[in-house]
Amino acid sequence: MKHNVLGVLVDETTYADATQRIITAAHDGRGYAVSALAVHGVMTGVQDDAHRLRLNSMDLITPDGQPVRWALRLLHGVRLPDRVYGPTLTLHVLREAERSGLPVYFYGSKPEVLERLVAKLRRQYPDLEIAGAEPSLFRTISVDEKQEIATRIRASGAKILFAGLGCPRQEVFAYEFKDVVSMPILAVGAAFDYHAGLVSEPPSWVQRAGLQWLYRLVQQPTRLWRRYLLLNPHYLILLFLQFFGLWRAKILPNAQDSPDEGIAA
Repeated sequence: MKHNVLGVLVDETTYADATQRIITAAHDGRGYAVSALAVHGVMTGVQDDAHRLRLNSMDLITPDGQPVRWALRLLHGVRLPDRVYGPTLTLHVLREAERSGLPVYFYGSKPEVLERLVAKLRRQYPDLEIAGAEPSLFRTISVDEKQEIATRIRASGAKILFAGLGCPRQEVFAYEFKDVVSMPILAVGAAFDYHAGLVSEPPSWVQRAGLQWLYRLVQQPTRLWRRYLLLNPHYLILLFLQFFGLWRAKILPNAQDSPDEGIAA
């Protein structure tokens, strides 16, 4: 079931449930767009009508951050046992893909990150078939390039695609590509860096306390200060306004057509 969090429809789900949905779609060979959204991801939908339409057209949005999980409880009484965090969901899906014989593909990040990621995953999941890994172009792509990328991914034999392009580029990618490649696409952001061993994850108590944003801010203050010091208070204000019925969070923007902006890949 989906629930309105500041106008973005977030799923009431768990790791087991989300993994099963993704694996089922992979076996069926159908497009299935997945995103793990923390506060920053939700706020991209709040601030951009076209992007909110994309997010609310996705098949599965998991509460990646504790504040999003807490919002589900505050607004809708949903009591989840845990958040469904993108990097951890990635491992759940990889484990099940290995068991089920489903080849996977990685798209995004830089060549050196992908090289380390693939090497570590081959050691961790020796029976996992990695059909391919392709770095981001870090620019807007043409219609022809979109078809070329999709053709390469399909030709690899992959059944599940992981996109690590950063928010919101990876959600745009999943929205635009899911029906072209006919497989689940997981927008999992920092999972590539984490599992490649390039970025350290915070202690479990920091994650449970909903303070992962602070840990990342300390790691990368120049890049992330605007995201966390401006968006986090805005998120909390809107959350309480929605809770008290003082602000209506619109699920659909006042647009009749799907977004047609260029795809950043």
